[in-house]
Amino acid sequence: MVTSQLRTLLSFAFFLIALNLHSQTWEVYDLQGKLKSLAIYDRIEVLSETVIIGKNEQGLSMLSPDLTPLVSLQGEEVFQYLTPWILVKGPNGIGAFHEYGLQAFPLEYDEITTYYNFLLGRKGNEYWLYDKGNGKTTSLGTWDDCKFSKYGILIGQKEGNYFLPGSKDPERRYQLIEENEGAYLLAKESTGFGILNFEGDYVMQPILSQLEHTRGNYFYGYDENQYLLIKGDHIRSDVSYNSYHKITKEGDLLLEYIHGKLRRVMEEDGILLDAVGMESVNVVGKNHYIITFRDKSIGLLGKKGWEVQPTIGLDWVKPGTEGLFPAGKSDKTGYVNASGQWIIEPQFSEVGGFSENISSFRNSSSWGLIGVDGMIISEAKWDEIKDFSGGIAVAKSNSGYFLLDKSGQTLNQEGFSQVCRLKDGYFLVEKEGKKGLLDKSGNEILPLEFENIQVEKPDFFIVIKEGLAGALNEKGDALFPIAYQEIVADWTGNQILAKDLYKPVIIQAEEVPQSGKRKKGA
Repeated sequence: MVTSQLRTLLSFAFFLIALNLHSQTWEVYDLQGKLKSLAIYDRIEVLSETVIIGKNEQGLSMLSPDLTPLVSLQGEEVFQYLTPWILVKGPNGIGAFHEYGLQAFPLEYDEITTYYNFLLGRKGNEYWLYDKGNGKTTSLGTWDDCKFSKYGILIGQKEGNYFLPGSKDPERRYQLIEENEGAYLLAKESTGFGILNFEGDYVMQPILSQLEHTRGNYFYGYDENQYLLIKGDHIRSDVSYNSYHKITKEGDLLLEYIHGKLRRVMEEDGILLDAVGMESVNVVGKNHYIITFRDKSIGLLGKKGWEVQPTIGLDWVKPGTEGLFPAGKSDKTGYVNASGQWIIEPQFSEVGGFSENISSFRNSSSWGLIGVDGMIISEAKWDEIKDFSGGIAVAKSNSGYFLLDKSGQTLNQEGFSQVCRLKDGYFLVEKEGKKGLLDKSGNEILPLEFENIQVEKPDFFIVIKEGLAGALNEKGDALFPIAYQEIVADWTGNQILAKDLYKPVIIQAEEVPQSGKRKKGA
């Protein structure tokens, strides 16, 4: 028979169990593997050197380095972290907190975008701007669309017109506002095209008949009967080159014609090449031009001048590496030097670029390796060969991916389904859904038996196996056994967080006799 006192104790125990049913214990270790403390959270995320987020029964919070709650984030999950802003999602929408803990927007917006100390929030078609400098939120009204440009200018669209709601003249209408990779906006009004700075002021008045962005802060324009190359400036744009001769722009190619004949290859702010007898110019990549002359000579022009001097006897030439340039003649390909001399005679269908004095070639659909002397290093049997780095290249065949040394020998006997060269020099390999890790020389560090491998630092790898997490070193020794729900490294705090299921300690209460007297020894 259960007494009222026992019922109370059991009810309290069940309450504790229910309270922590979904909670989990995080064990906090120092970098020497010594247990420092325990913390109860469902989830912990290290977002940056200074931002740690935790979630438990009390809610979502920013945490101190010792995992103590500092600021309640009032939501269910971190929607996005865009330094220095933490966007938090709740049942009624998205809100924003500064990484120092200040709440900027309540959790009620459909969308929030950021630009340094500014936030742009949207609810339906209504927009609000938050300025951390003064801590104020300003209503911007209703827009068809409103956004930050790359350099923080607010651009609004309404009824087919463009506006700059954050400028000195927010009511001014524009027919077009166009951003680009540079810091200045291309604008159009009824009077013509102009250029705006990041404060919304004209640095070139809207008077040009034609205007296009070229590259960086440069523009190509036309006004009445002269062609202009213009450089944007915060105060006043500079016409870096003007000409009454025709300048054409086709993609990245700017050409000037004098009396109807091609005479100059232009760059953004002036003349790149002035030569008589040019017949055609073709862009190769972003900064290279193949120049064909009327005497049938061909050269390769770069931003700093000729990379391959104009030479008769070439059908084409491409940008190269290590002083050798792929070139073609009579449907065959070889390599020339900067003077246009053949270093490797045209004998292949196609070649790649040299890396560590080795390149690839093919005469059919398969690729092989050649040296700088033109000698074949390995036969053509690969579907693809990537560049050498650290003495190793990655090659692909129908059997998978293989690592090749500089003699063309494979370093792995069986092919992988994927190979990824990591920035630390390791190779992350995968086969049949399992991942392994190779060192810089292609030797196995971790076998193909993990669902995931995360290289945190040299000699510290977080692994997932059969749904459990652990940490291993280069010898495969367990720094943390593969027995946790999750491992998180907090290098700034010099600690490793290991999550395990919460195991509540339940103290069983002994039944108290109805007489109210405890049994002897109880």
